[in-house]
Amino acid sequence: MNHSALFTPLLIAALLFFVWSCYRRFSLVAIGRPEERFDRIGERIAAMLRYAFGQQRVVARPFGINHFVIFWAFIILLIANGEFMLSGVVPGLTLRLLPSAISGPLVLLFDLVSLLALVCVLLAVGRRLFFKPDYLDSAYVKARSFEGFLILGFIGLLMVAYFGLHAVEICLGAEPLASFMPVSRFAASLVSCGGTGADCLRCGIAPWGEFFWWLHAGVLLAFIVFLPLSKHMHILTAIPNCFLKSLETPLVPPREEFAKGKSFGVHQVDEFTWKDLFDGFSCTECGRCQDACPATATGKPLNPRQVIHAIKTNLLANADHLKAGRPSHLPLINSEGEGTNTEDTLWSCTTCGACLQACPVFIEHLPKIIQMRRYLVEMEAKFPEELLNLFENMEGRSNPWGIAPTERTKWCSTMEVKPFEAGKTEYLFYVGCAGSFDSRQKHVTVALATLLDAAGITWGILGKDEKCCGDSLRRLGNEFVFDRMAKENVQLFKERGVTKIIAQCPHCFTTLKNDYLQYGIELEVIHHSQLLEQLISSGKLKLPKQVTDLGSILLHDSCYLGRHNGVLEAPRNVLQQATGSAPKEFGRNRENGFCCGAGGGRMWLEEHLGTRININRVDEALKSNPDTVCVACPYCLTMFEDGLKDRQAGQTRVRDLAEVVAEALRP
Repeated sequence: MNHSALFTPLLIAALLFFVWSCYRRFSLVAIGRPEERFDRIGERIAAMLRYAFGQQRVVARPFGINHFVIFWAFIILLIANGEFMLSGVVPGLTLRLLPSAISGPLVLLFDLVSLLALVCVLLAVGRRLFFKPDYLDSAYVKARSFEGFLILGFIGLLMVAYFGLHAVEICLGAEPLASFMPVSRFAASLVSCGGTGADCLRCGIAPWGEFFWWLHAGVLLAFIVFLPLSKHMHILTAIPNCFLKSLETPLVPPREEFAKGKSFGVHQVDEFTWKDLFDGFSCTECGRCQDACPATATGKPLNPRQVIHAIKTNLLANADHLKAGRPSHLPLINSEGEGTNTEDTLWSCTTCGACLQACPVFIEHLPKIIQMRRYLVEMEAKFPEELLNLFENMEGRSNPWGIAPTERTKWCSTMEVKPFEAGKTEYLFYVGCAGSFDSRQKHVTVALATLLDAAGITWGILGKDEKCCGDSLRRLGNEFVFDRMAKENVQLFKERGVTKIIAQCPHCFTTLKNDYLQYGIELEVIHHSQLLEQLISSGKLKLPKQVTDLGSILLHDSCYLGRHNGVLEAPRNVLQQATGSAPKEFGRNRENGFCCGAGGGRMWLEEHLGTRININRVDEALKSNPDTVCVACPYCLTMFEDGLKDRQAGQTRVRDLAEVVAEALRP
């Protein structure tokens, strides 16, 4: 039967609707502010091949293999479905016109891939029905949604129609490449009357061929029409989103330019960049960010997936207003319900970056949260009351506690410490606020200074002239004060001739190394774990003994050292060299480590919602019954010590990496 008379206008209508729907959605992306994402084309293509086509992050979890198969089945069967549509418009225009040496292997591939796709669809349905992980659900996204099952049903029906159609053609003797179609031949054996050709025509199987052809056509047309209107639009956007990913590691918040009359931060969806808006359409809603987020895990209102979903929903709801140049009617912040974010949602983030690490298509949740925090702080002066003292102390005395700058050198009262002098001193030891003022962290500072002297390193400090790096200010959204502080620090570093810096705090480390690049200075910043590894390995720092009196040591990965900056092996190597054995590992470690709860300025905020993040991490630590928990961050040290006290686990100590190594120097 010639299907083209009916199929052709239906296909044209479906394709026109598809193009129109895509235009309506993607034209909304253009509402966003400009952003450069087409530089370094070679690196972007490599990232796209690795993460989009190679599905590297998808297969990081076992069930991701199922998605990998469905993805590649979709890619491969695009050729088969393209052939189906062409032959529906121009009968006879099929792959069978090619030499059998080409068409045969292609048809074999289609047959086998279709079977794999059908099996994977059944597994996906079974998982959603019977083995559904909790993270597949959120407030506005459900794993057992009609849409989810509809898409899986579409894919499954396409495979069934494919096998049914070819089974009938094989029975009728109308498939010249039947020898290359083992699965379809098996299906034909199930429905065959036992005869061939004319016998099958007489037994009435031919109408089933028509049925399966139109089933395949109908599902294909419905899929084309439905795709741009559904969350599965990510089929179109996920691949380009991998191409458009940030090439910077770590992902640094954008700098703001301050001028009178200008609005700061984001409170309306069109104030995001076009890439931020494109992220909304690229989100696969897989829930991996939700599963990794420490705030979500401890009952906070923040869910990274919901933040992205809210941006997309808000954009769609406000589209007509924004295109007409009118303000949004659905607020982005300060409201309950779908398409909005509450203030508690935004303040719950620890900026640990777990969501960024988990996302298979490189959605950038973190900068969006910081941008919305900026609006609350800089435009509305709406922030938790506890932050008022922090902001005032930072502005007045450049440290969170508001302690006089002259107190910064009290930690070195028992040892000789020289000021930094350009040309004479190799390294500036940037002590940081915690290392200067926190009574517990001062012990770490002394230990590290002792190690530097033992290794013969020439180093100095800025003393009372040292200022806070501003990390907490920036992550909390107080970009104005951070901007001023960063400019003052950059000017000071340039005046003093500082080029190489040792930092004991990962937050200072990442801010000086990465954020300050935006202010025109490129510093060689090294974290003390990296430096200690180099000094011990090179023999400059000789350890006369191995540390044994700390018992079993469990290593915690700081988010801003490990996940954000990729410093994972240095702390482990140092502990191996200092103790003679590898440290014990948390279940959640390295890139998948769990936050201590103090990042993103949360160090200065109490946790009033849900359970405390540091308690969650401490409970995980106590499961392995360690004698010592080793950290390489002052925030982590504080959070672990507080958590262990809360759990009355006095038998477990907390030590910084520098303290462990310093033990090896003692007689």
